[in-house]
Amino acid sequence: MAVWLCIGLCLGAPRAFGQDGGSADWPQFLGPSRDGTYSGDDLAESWPEGGPPTLWRRAVGEGFAGPVVAGGRLILFHRSGDEEVVEAFDPRDGSRLWRSAAPTDYRDDFGFDEGPRATPTVAGGKVFTFGARGRLRCHDLATGEELWSVDTHARFDAGKGYFGAASSPLVEGDLVMVQVGGRKGGIVAFDAGTGEVAWTATDDEAGYASPVAMDLGGRRLAIFFNRAGLLGIAPATGEIRFEFPWRARIRASVNAASPLVVGDRVFLSSSYGVGAVLLELGQGRPQPVWKAQDVLTSHYTTSVHRAGTLYGLHGRQEARPELRAVDLASGKVAWTEKRFGAGSLILAGDRLLVLREDGELVLAEATPEAYREISRAAILEGTARAHPALAGAILYARDGRELVAVDLRRSIR
Repeated sequence: MAVWLCIGLCLGAPRAFGQDGGSADWPQFLGPSRDGTYSGDDLAESWPEGGPPTLWRRAVGEGFAGPVVAGGRLILFHRSGDEEVVEAFDPRDGSRLWRSAAPTDYRDDFGFDEGPRATPTVAGGKVFTFGARGRLRCHDLATGEELWSVDTHARFDAGKGYFGAASSPLVEGDLVMVQVGGRKGGIVAFDAGTGEVAWTATDDEAGYASPVAMDLGGRRLAIFFNRAGLLGIAPATGEIRFEFPWRARIRASVNAASPLVVGDRVFLSSSYGVGAVLLELGQGRPQPVWKAQDVLTSHYTTSVHRAGTLYGLHGRQEARPELRAVDLASGKVAWTEKRFGAGSLILAGDRLLVLREDGELVLAEATPEAYREISRAAILEGTARAHPALAGAILYARDGRELVAVDLRRSIR
């Protein structure tokens, strides 16, 4: 496939588009706060008839791992031939800054994409990637030098799982935590600087949901949604503070949508007949506020939250999910847009950005009153299952063949 690339001259260290602050970076899965929220106020209110401008495109390899942006670099984790590749690009023009590759023999049992699934995490000047075969790698963000790597599946006796390893790493302080799913370590924390094991917790199989962190009663918690259910873990020690079972009875099922933290509550959603639950953690133990099987059953998409309303995709991916607004406190459905299709959600102020699996980008109002679409445009031609990054009002999105940068800024700066 040809590479479409707008080449620009790089002078000195590259810088991201946009203003300084939180809106300039999208350093991990679901963004800076790991909840799918964009903090900038610099997005266009609507798009022209032909769609928002495309800044550049370039060919890439397979994978469901989304791009991230940090420190003036766009990081992509993808597969080329029999190698898993970590690459850094200049977000201004898509030109390559560095590349690091490692061999992989991952094969998907169901004929899906065989690239990496887990979005990289950037923290402390380091890039952490978790490959489909369970290899955790750490690179220097500036130079691309590999600092350390660990074959977690071999070391902790983990199985392949249905779709390989897909949970993105979570960095808290000096530790990087990963869902390994091994008999000798279900969740494992590593020293971010050396790769040495800091602690292990559980022997549960891994889920596909990525962990999040929260503050609760003056204590920090790492929240994991593995194959068995929800766990609250002290990130410094690995002590399990609580567990809440939440999984399908059938073996052929996964927990894939990440937990969504709203204050001292956590929203969970899963498909395969499981449904959704809102948990109150104020007393240190999960207490269901409501639960239902027919309100918001997320196959893999993590919902977003604004002003007391959840926005998410209801139903299995292959059955064209509905886009729904749901009252957080009660679980009551506010509105439904039927046969919307699978995709990924970002909340940007009072707007929803939805990248559908068919490569179409949709802009809609984030309101519980009704579904109100503003604009839509096709930005990719292949199947877009990777969560995009939104940094400096530029959307970086990918399918299994190309990476695109789309300008959503209110005005060109």
